Amino acid sequence: MVRHNNQLPDNLPQLQNLIKRDPESYKEEFSQQYRHFLSSLEVFELNPSNENKSLDELVMFIAQVAQCYPDVCLQFPQHLVDLLKNHATTLDPQMRNCFVKALILLRNKNLIPALDLLELFFQLLRCPDKNLRTFLQNHIITDIKNMNAKHKDMKLNSTLQNFMYSMLKDTNPRAAKMSVDIMIELYKKNVWNDPKTVNVIATVGCFSKITKVQVASLKFFLGHDEEDKDPDESGSEDEVDLKSALMSNRVNKKTKKRKKQLEAVKKQVVKASKKKKNAEPFNFSGIHYIHNPQGLAEGLFKQLQSGNERFEVKLMHLDVISRLIGIHDLFLFSFYPYITRFIQPHQRQVTRILQFAAQASHELVPGDVLEPVLKTIANNFITERNSSDVMAIGLNATREICSRCPLAMGEELLRDLAMYKAYKEKSVMMAARSLIMLYREQLPAMLHKKDRGRQTEAQAERKIKEYGEVHAHESVPGAEVLLKKSKTIDLGDSDDDSDSNDGQWVDVSDSEGGPVSDGDDDDEEDESDEEEDDDDDDEEEEDDSGEDEEESDEESENEEEEETTTSKKSNVPKKSATKKEPKEKKQKLPKEVKLLNEKEAAQELALTRIFTDEDFKRIDMANIKKAVTNSRKRPLEKDKAEFVKLDNIEMIYKKRKHDKDSRLETVKEGRKDRERFGYKDGRKNENCSTTNREKRKGKNFIMMRHKARGKVKKSFKDKQKALRDHLLKQKKMK
Repeated sequence: MVRHNNQLPDNLPQLQNLIKRDPESYKEEFSQQYRHFLSSLEVFELNPSNENKSLDELVMFIAQVAQCYPDVCLQFPQHLVDLLKNHATTLDPQMRNCFVKALILLRNKNLIPALDLLELFFQLLRCPDKNLRTFLQNHIITDIKNMNAKHKDMKLNSTLQNFMYSMLKDTNPRAAKMSVDIMIELYKKNVWNDPKTVNVIATVGCFSKITKVQVASLKFFLGHDEEDKDPDESGSEDEVDLKSALMSNRVNKKTKKRKKQLEAVKKQVVKASKKKKNAEPFNFSGIHYIHNPQGLAEGLFKQLQSGNERFEVKLMHLDVISRLIGIHDLFLFSFYPYITRFIQPHQRQVTRILQFAAQASHELVPGDVLEPVLKTIANNFITERNSSDVMAIGLNATREICSRCPLAMGEELLRDLAMYKAYKEKSVMMAARSLIMLYREQLPAMLHKKDRGRQTEAQAERKIKEYGEVHAHESVPGAEVLLKKSKTIDLGDSDDDSDSNDGQWVDVSDSEGGPVSDGDDDDEEDESDEEEDDDDDDEEEEDDSGEDEEESDEESENEEEEETTTSKKSNVPKKSATKKEPKEKKQKLPKEVKLLNEKEAAQELALTRIFTDEDFKRIDMANIKKAVTNSRKRPLEKDKAEFVKLDNIEMIYKKRKHDKDSRLETVKEGRKDRERFGYKDGRKNENCSTTNREKRKGKNFIMMRHKARGKVKKSFKDKQKALRDHLLKQKKMK
């Protein structure tokens, strides 16, 4: 069919619209345009550096309607791919961008395999066109993310990863840098967040000869992930915990000491609740996926010593190495003498270097290795010839190192540093006291007796660990509180004793291993049953020797001691202990029943019972109470953090200067209690006359100018004359 006056070949947008509406009716026109494209492509390949706008229009037209004629456009994507592979660097930038956009349109319509297109785009990253590289990077990340949206295609991902790993070793710095950026971005988007990706970045990227690739890889292990914050989270649970803590510590008689303890409990609960809400400062898990952290740390340290990079890159190496040592508990003893060289107050970024020294500390590092670092800090920072800020930073860095390796501090050095607790500058004083508080918790014996403070219950229960010693908990710490009966606490403001329920122990020696009962009736029935069993046993075994009688005597004495100790702990009167009966009337316990101490009973309870949320709340409150009992302000024991905050080292307590607004506020506050403003002469009667000196202040300066002249300093000659005249006058008067 021949159309007369056909203008469609010259109007491609109109033809594109008509083809999308009715593809079959305009197949001939499309075939004509496709043949025109093939002929134009042959001509263009003869001189690919020149721009051909008509070819651009044909390429975009065919890419828009290629899905309507898949049999005709079967080789169209391959033509564009071959053209870009052969002439990528010589093509005009506008033409190259046009071909890339056309291929992306075909990829969105599933007319070209994703693997072929991504391999081409990775090769195009070598092009000296920054806009094109950024465009390709965004498309590669988006395309791979969309392919793994519903389910991960492991075969395709593995193929793409292997190709990208080879690109990391490319000699072209642009392609290698873009490849590592794509891998890092895909890891952050949880697409390629597997150990394989992390270890390739660690083994290939961190040791690349291209500085930009090396820096990007090091930054990958120094990054942070922002956790999603839930705005709907409320502090209702923390408020309940706070009320429970306050009510559990109330007693009949109110004293100042108990009031201080209640305030301390309140502060501890508030701090604990804030700590639970806040995300951890170091939560980037890439460094945990490394297969050989010891080899990576040694390789980076060797590269740091032999390299000649700028100072910022050296700091990145030190940061990554210190994190590897601290997180994986590595041994790299040559790292500490190397970092000691930079610990000087005048050193650039010295606070970060101190941070790295703290991060590289852990409990398995021998104290002899870390002790020179502490002595260097003490000699260079903690001396009175330095400013107070420098001294405070040195003490803070010492505290951060010792919190991770307490055995690194010597007793003599610790006692010398503790003497700064009475220093005139507040920043130094607070830093020294924080160090003392640390060793009160860890190794109080190293402190002077006056610095050890009053020991809390939690400190008394804590065992001091030797080098390399690990304390494994046999039960849930603080589960002993569940052995006591609990009743609902009245939240009203009554003066009744809320601790009257404490001190009554629950029987956990159930022969069937069942759950612990909390009722009073059950305990009474158990006691009556035990008495009946004892009577039966006495009737059956009357001829036994005195060994059983002695055992029963010891058991009864243990029971009396437990009752007396529990009655002393609680402030409520208990039932009086039973008197010791004669030996012939003693009752012997059955063989199935075992008398357990508090620790064994808590362990048995943890094995035979599933703790509820209420049980864990009671345990937390009991641990908080132990931390503040018999102490004024004692912080809870902090867990070891993987990442050392720089603010902990740069934390300086000092009163900052007021700005203009704050100064005016303080001035206005000071004027509130004044009766009148202005000069106060101290006269009792305001209506009486003033002195000439007071009147002089209100006169014009011209009137008092001659008086001011008299205040000019006299010369030495005038003073001699005045002194001579004064002496002559006194002589005549005599």
